[in-house]
Amino acid sequence: MMPSHALTIAGRIFNQVVRDRRTFALIMIVPIVVMTLIWLSFPKEMGMLDYIAPALLATLAIFFGFLLTGISFLRERSQGTLERLMASPVSRSDIVLGYLFGFFIFALAQTAIILFYTIYVLDVHYTGDLWQIFVFQILVLICAINLGIFISTFARNEFQMVQFIPLIILPQVFLCGVLWPVEQMSTALQWVAKFLPLTYAVDGLREIMLQGKSLIEVGFDLGILVAFAVGISLITAFTLKRSAGS
Repeated sequence: MMPSHALTIAGRIFNQVVRDRRTFALIMIVPIVVMTLIWLSFPKEMGMLDYIAPALLATLAIFFGFLLTGISFLRERSQGTLERLMASPVSRSDIVLGYLFGFFIFALAQTAIILFYTIYVLDVHYTGDLWQIFVFQILVLICAINLGIFISTFARNEFQMVQFIPLIILPQVFLCGVLWPVEQMSTALQWVAKFLPLTYAVDGLREIMLQGKSLIEVGFDLGILVAFAVGISLITAFTLKRSAGS
């Protein structure tokens, strides 16, 4: 059960974002615009989008989750909110859980919009169970949120945070099997890919959506993502004090 302090922090974040109507509208609309542009760019008769859809869903979950969380958490630091929390009796684990859950609500909304819009509006075909696809996406999203919170501790302003996108996200797009199979890369790059969460997100979603496998059958990918999410959360909790004082 989530500690009460964490729920309070999550509730404050939720109210803050909902009151910002422009931000809230962008969170809801941007995923639809992006997926529509991607859909228009692929030839329909070849069924290419059906094949690339799992990789796109994983990539966009990582991208939007990272971007939303990283910039929002950085704003909390720049406004002094995080520093005030660190000076209160609230534990660092409460802070991490509170921000994780608060950002998770909106990142989950974006992910759900992308998934259901891709399947029901863009008519992308899949063979696995939809609920299992969604559950897997949730875990990918948790990894992205934790990564965004962690990386934001190294940025002093929003410009620096944006610069982390090509550094953190783009290499994963090129190395994790989104554009071409990891097996076709050099041995050195294959080893790098093994340490990137998007590799296991892409592999797991492809096996569920294209091969009809269950969550149990993609247990290895799930386990790696869980380990990554937990590990990043623990590291973030230890680095929060330095972040608040920077």
